[in-house]
Amino acid sequence: MKKLLFFICCLLMATASFAQKKPNLFDADQPVTWLGLDFSQMKFIGEATQWKDAGEITNSQLRDKFFPAWNELFIKEKDKYKVADAVGRTEVDYAIDVTEKANNSLKGNFFENDGSLYQTLSEQKVSALVKKYDFKGKTGIGMIFFVEGMSKGREHASMWVTFVDMKSKTVLLTKQMEGKAGGFGFRNYWAKTFYNVLKDVKDDWNDWKN
Repeated sequence: MKKLLFFICCLLMATASFAQKKPNLFDADQPVTWLGLDFSQMKFIGEATQWKDAGEITNSQLRDKFFPAWNELFIKEKDKYKVADAVGRTEVDYAIDVTEKANNSLKGNFFENDGSLYQTLSEQKVSALVKKYDFKGKTGIGMIFFVEGMSKGREHASMWVTFVDMKSKTVLLTKQMEGKAGGFGFRNYWAKTFYNVLKDVKDDWNDWKN
């Protein structure tokens, strides 16, 4: 019996020790790294042929031109895409090369007409994606948008706003959110969805904290 009690105590202490090492997402002193937009699960619902600046868009153009362009907006237009403000920090680090690596290797068809494919992820699926992710040796809190769908008919994009402990590859928090599209040109029209979701993260931050 004494050995059993000793084993249980050791197990509880180990569990408590692990929990203490888990980053506190809502501690403003804990740094956050913006990792970018992951499009590995994304489906574009409808045809992308009605933007005069873009013409008919192919799968390779979406991957090689527009995925990087949307990701780079967070770097080139930091005063507009205020990641730090959204997560209660004065500043954040940037490492979009993490999601760029995942996006650059994508193959297959991004375009679908089946509206039921607009939202296909879940908390469990996001956790599984994070477990397999290559964070390139980075540690601490990482922030990713897993984009699951862009719908021309809905004029919205759906994505999972996800915070991860990069060292243990575990999800700290993930929320499904939608952003309304808007603006001139294909790139800007869908870029608006990421901007709007980032604003909603800021608006909801205190509620998530509580």
